[in-house]
Amino acid sequence: MSEAVVHSYRRPAVNRILPAAGMTQIRRLSFSVSFSKSPENHPILLETANHVPLSPISFLERASRVFGDRTSVVYGPLHFTWRQTRDRCVRLASALADLGISTGDVVATLAPNIPAMHELHFAVPMAGAVLCTLNTRHNSSMISVLLKHSESKILFVDYELLDLAIAASDHLTDEGIEPPILVVITDGIVPCSSKFHDYERFIANGRTEFDIKRPKSEFDPISVNYTSGTSSRPKGVVYSHRGAYLNTLSNLFLHEMAKPPVYLWTVPMFHANGWCLVWGVAALGGTNVCLRKVSAKNIFENVSRHKVTHLAGAPTVLNMIVNSSPTERDPLPHVVEVMTGASPPPPQIFLKMEEMGFRVSHMYGLTETYGPGTSSVWKPEWDRLSSDDRLKMRARQGIPHLGLEEVDVKDPETLESVPNDGKTVGEIMFRGNTVMSGYLKDPEATEAAFRGGWFRTGDLGVMHPDRYLEVKDRSKDIIISGGENVSSVEVERVLYCHPAVVEAAVVGRPDNHWGQTVCAFVKLNDGFEVKEDEMIRFCRDRLPHYMAPRTVLFQDLPTTSTGKVQKFLLRDKAKSMGSLF
Repeated sequence: MSEAVVHSYRRPAVNRILPAAGMTQIRRLSFSVSFSKSPENHPILLETANHVPLSPISFLERASRVFGDRTSVVYGPLHFTWRQTRDRCVRLASALADLGISTGDVVATLAPNIPAMHELHFAVPMAGAVLCTLNTRHNSSMISVLLKHSESKILFVDYELLDLAIAASDHLTDEGIEPPILVVITDGIVPCSSKFHDYERFIANGRTEFDIKRPKSEFDPISVNYTSGTSSRPKGVVYSHRGAYLNTLSNLFLHEMAKPPVYLWTVPMFHANGWCLVWGVAALGGTNVCLRKVSAKNIFENVSRHKVTHLAGAPTVLNMIVNSSPTERDPLPHVVEVMTGASPPPPQIFLKMEEMGFRVSHMYGLTETYGPGTSSVWKPEWDRLSSDDRLKMRARQGIPHLGLEEVDVKDPETLESVPNDGKTVGEIMFRGNTVMSGYLKDPEATEAAFRGGWFRTGDLGVMHPDRYLEVKDRSKDIIISGGENVSSVEVERVLYCHPAVVEAAVVGRPDNHWGQTVCAFVKLNDGFEVKEDEMIRFCRDRLPHYMAPRTVLFQDLPTTSTGKVQKFLLRDKAKSMGSLF
């Protein structure tokens, strides 16, 4: 990559709770921040005795030593132990080095939740490189843009997505840019063309005696994750070894993983590095059950067959489970712990999941916070509440996990905290050790996000008297109708109360009189027929009239592969409809 640093500035305390002094620039990866190093302000550090840079690499090394014979990965008939996984990752790292990959180079992936994706999360940083996991639902044009922006040297691509990768490479060639080297993951199903590297042969050519390249500084970058595409301009979010390490440990606590888990991969590993749990399962010597395609039938079959203890997913995955047919379900061998995040799920989903034998923990975070950052930690005294009140407690976003210093709701202009009354809306802000390092080659966006010493999420919320956070909406999703603010989340929660509704999303529709009116997009359960006026009356019976939809469209909702509704597409559709009157 380019040796020139695009931008440098003193790294703010928003993502490092340490005094700042001198700066050390990262030159291989041209990203928008610099890292502070000030040994004169710290106790004497004896590198071999009392200081080793934190890195998730150590989780795999420990798993190999302590849990070497325990199963690490299951994928259909394929099984690996932790010792085998470590050896394969070291071979893969050495093969990358032999191909010329060195410190700071970016290595990209385009693959579903398969063993190769798990291995690359360790092997790429072991080679000193930076991992860039691309969304498998992007088109070839977007993939080429992200490969160009990240300056990826190699792209590991699944055989089902090879045509997409070739088309993206052709886009780069047409621009006069050398495309990345392609390494094809065939799963042993299809032969690999001699034009490309074959993944298994690539590993076989590696060496187990390779000297793993641990980071010189724990603030060195470990990965670049592009934002999910709920807006039209993905940004490259840079993670450090330190942040990934601390968020991994924090999420183990959030997910209540006290002993080696059997973890089913329903969260895409490409999304925020699987909420850092790709590294986390290794920390506990657990078992990764890889799932190429997520469906209710596949979830139930794998939970039953492998005695899965934990899984995670966006509310759309939970919807898939609760709306599955009896023929798709297998009995659960025990209570399965589920972690959910992304858009706030309706309370009814929690109840239905628990009735089926799943116990759901509610999280909140962003790509910029390495995935989950807060959790609605349950208090024993809430067991005595009514069913409705318990559901309300579960639907809140909660308190910061151990890796974050602070989460607050503030006035975005004055940075004053809003009252903890559960009513006053402000912007949700984070500061702590698990906030991103910055946006790749985007200093303006980085400065704006960290302005005032807090990371500004762009989400709106309230803080309850017990200091539990509740998300109300994205700032761009608030609908202003007749001068009144309408929370799309609150309208969506009412829509989900209708027995026919599977999915719902609400946006503003332009209106010549009111400015905007509420427009609902609804997907119905199979076998249900509901008319627009019926749905509007249902909402008016439960909401102030200005908050109730005036337009209801019945259709499938466009989502990202991580389960987030692409509201910008729905806003475009609502805008194209024009004013209602």
